[in-house]
Amino acid sequence: MSERTIPAAGQVWNAQDYAGKAGFVPALGGDVLALLDAQPDERVLDLGCGDGVLTRRLAEAGAKVTGLEPSPELAGAARALGLDVLERDAHDGFGEGGYDAVFSNAAFHWFRDPGLVMRHAFRALRPGGRLVVEQGGFGNVAAVVTALHAALEAAGLAERARCPWDFPSVPTQRARLEAAGFTVDTCALIGRQTPLAAGMAGWLDTFAGPYLSGLEVAQAEAIKADAVRRLDALHDPATGWMADYVRLRFSAHRPV
Repeated sequence: MSERTIPAAGQVWNAQDYAGKAGFVPALGGDVLALLDAQPDERVLDLGCGDGVLTRRLAEAGAKVTGLEPSPELAGAARALGLDVLERDAHDGFGEGGYDAVFSNAAFHWFRDPGLVMRHAFRALRPGGRLVVEQGGFGNVAAVVTALHAALEAAGLAERARCPWDFPSVPTQRARLEAAGFTVDTCALIGRQTPLAAGMAGWLDTFAGPYLSGLEVAQAEAIKADAVRRLDALHDPATGWMADYVRLRFSAHRPV
């Protein structure tokens, strides 16, 4: 499948909505930033930089950072923070040998052909350059996906009950990285219950577009409400809503 025939992910972003309901995404990016350990003046490409909040932390640490973001709304928000942003799809490539590191947080699971993006990352790195990523891993938001599928099936929309995200296991992702030419340094699944300040409804408002795009507003709202009802086990009266996150964090390098 070529770059131009890969189907769209089916998600439309709103920068204000993302900041208000998904601010935990960059806020919880400290561990993968530590794994990257970007040095001053290193050339770093942030794949799927979103609204640039985490990318700015790289710039503040002295890295020469460029963001890549296909959403015009999110790319605009990142530029408003003073960042350089390539507004393009990662499946279309992003240069040859221009970076010391390619970094990504919570974007790889949106890629429709992650192996292709890995090959582009390999080409974009200098020899010895590294790829450092955190994404959804095997089992990520499994309860949420199951509830959404059940709600869709109950509404007579079973054809939509297909997970739009790529949540790979460690062996699967290792094999992809090695096929792209990388040497894998670390790769692990990490369970992380994640508090949802905006609630489960807010999470679905922000991330469930691939399931609900094109539906009438009333029908989409009814499906979300049914999914929230089915997810009651993830709500604690004392602490609020939790999402059953499982992260896949890995680092790899292009051999010298």
